[in-house]
Amino acid sequence: MSDMSHAPQTAGAPAPAQASVPAVQRQFVNFAFFKIDPAIRQLPDDQKWQARSEFLKMFQSPFENMMCLTYSTVGLKAECDFLLWRISLLPDAFAEQQATMNKSRLGGFLSMPYSFLSMTKRSMYIDKLDPFHTPESRTHIIPGKRKYLFVYPFVKTRDWYLLPLEKRQEIMDAHIKVGNKYPSVKLNTTYSFGLDDQDFVVAFESEEPKDFLDLVMELRETESSKYTQRDTPIFTCIQLPMARILDQLF
Repeated sequence: MSDMSHAPQTAGAPAPAQASVPAVQRQFVNFAFFKIDPAIRQLPDDQKWQARSEFLKMFQSPFENMMCLTYSTVGLKAECDFLLWRISLLPDAFAEQQATMNKSRLGGFLSMPYSFLSMTKRSMYIDKLDPFHTPESRTHIIPGKRKYLFVYPFVKTRDWYLLPLEKRQEIMDAHIKVGNKYPSVKLNTTYSFGLDDQDFVVAFESEEPKDFLDLVMELRETESSKYTQRDTPIFTCIQLPMARILDQLF
């Protein structure tokens, strides 16, 4: 069979359509932290069991149009007891799940002291040291592969954004070089500009909390650190099924 890819095009004939490249779908991300009212522990056992069973049904099968991972902060952060790390192509999914939670028996005992909304986006800084960095690696999160999660909102100073891009890239090269020394720590950077109070929400996954501590200490010594305006509150979270989390609470 002859190779038709080099055949001359007939005059006046339309040019062959170019194969369209599918657009990378960006995700909405929500880190919702919840606190349970201790009053629920004073309820009769049958009422506590009913509230627990009803609530768990929401987490026994995958959520439609949304990934939802559960983490405990019991004993680790005074203001909250657990985290829902929610990822979806539309923020509507977060609101729908929250509405269902609010209508449950347990929902009457829950408050949400912190909630951070963000989106995935390809970094404008080139990671020349990481051969696995692709547009998809920053726009599509594959979470939950490690036991521990460290989450905090992040705000850069306005002086940072006024620096020339070349200078920011130079500073970030040093920052990235330090990060790549700790391969056990996976970084998930999401963007909140115009969506929430912070610039970014960063979430680090690791099996080794000591590696994350050492990473943060070393990053304090980089030039990029002086352009940090705010990076609190910080949350240390342990991935657990919701049933185990509720066992910790009542």
